[in-house]
Amino acid sequence: MDNNLRIIYMGTPEFAVAPLKALLDAGCIIPAVVTVPDKPKGRGLQLSESDVKKFVLDYNQTSGKNIDILQPLKLRDELFLNQLRSYGADLFIVVAFRMLPDVVWKMPKLGTFNLHASLLPKFRGAAPINWAIIQRERETGVTTFFIDEKIDTGKIILQEKCPVAPRETVGSLHDKLMELGSLLVLKTVNDIGNGRIEPMAQDVSILTPQTAAAPKLNKENCRINWSRTAEEADALVRGLSPYPAALTTMKTGSGETIDMKIFAAEPADGITLGPLGQKQSGSAIVSDRSILVMCSDKPLKITSLQPAGKKRMGAKDFINGHKNLISDESIRFF
Repeated sequence: MDNNLRIIYMGTPEFAVAPLKALLDAGCIIPAVVTVPDKPKGRGLQLSESDVKKFVLDYNQTSGKNIDILQPLKLRDELFLNQLRSYGADLFIVVAFRMLPDVVWKMPKLGTFNLHASLLPKFRGAAPINWAIIQRERETGVTTFFIDEKIDTGKIILQEKCPVAPRETVGSLHDKLMELGSLLVLKTVNDIGNGRIEPMAQDVSILTPQTAAAPKLNKENCRINWSRTAEEADALVRGLSPYPAALTTMKTGSGETIDMKIFAAEPADGITLGPLGQKQSGSAIVSDRSILVMCSDKPLKITSLQPAGKKRMGAKDFINGHKNLISDESIRFF
């Protein structure tokens, strides 16, 4: 490892903490990190610090070192830019931060590289880990690339592949890619420092409509479409579990609606459809222990959920708490 490079690190969530720790453990010189401003959160609107900031504060306290923490409101602010220049950094590293203006990413002499949680050019965008599972990819990975004018389009430095397990969730894949990404960041820094890189343009010919983008998650694309197949609905649930979680609404025979998050489900391959097979998508059969919701081809068995305003629970606990509302003939999901 070339430990003489001066590096400014930019990141926000937990995914960005592991690579930062790996760099520090390797002895890299990081005089400052850049992260988002503290934000009000929760019912009390108490200011919440980013995961990266929390890590650096703890690191400073336990190591006796003093890594500066920069939290600019605007990345083009002259005071921030002047402070950034003052560190004389050779390299900027970005992991899950924000789109940088050219005045920032062009600043260091060795450039600015980003760690992205996909095999670029696949799944460019804000939520690559989620969409790799939602689109039922069997393989994904991590990429380091030099930042340019557009989002996630710069020349690739290094890539590392990772298989996607059949029952993978975004939670489990996130942790795998976080560790894989940490190693790739270290290797990328070492190769840049030793002049061993040969950046390559991204090959967009490999893209399909399903893999071309990883758009930001919202209430619309997190909602289960029960007219899709059970495998597609299952992939959506796994691709959003445990966060932010797939959304649906249950409507009872009396007309009451219950919004809920679905954390775990599975296609009901071994269950005889019976009367459910004659019903429309979204129709449900509720027994003492399970909730079966009809998709376009077969039912999806819901096993873990969270009604709005309640805690997460198993399907059996939900059923026991709502027996007065549930009827096999009248429940629908939409």
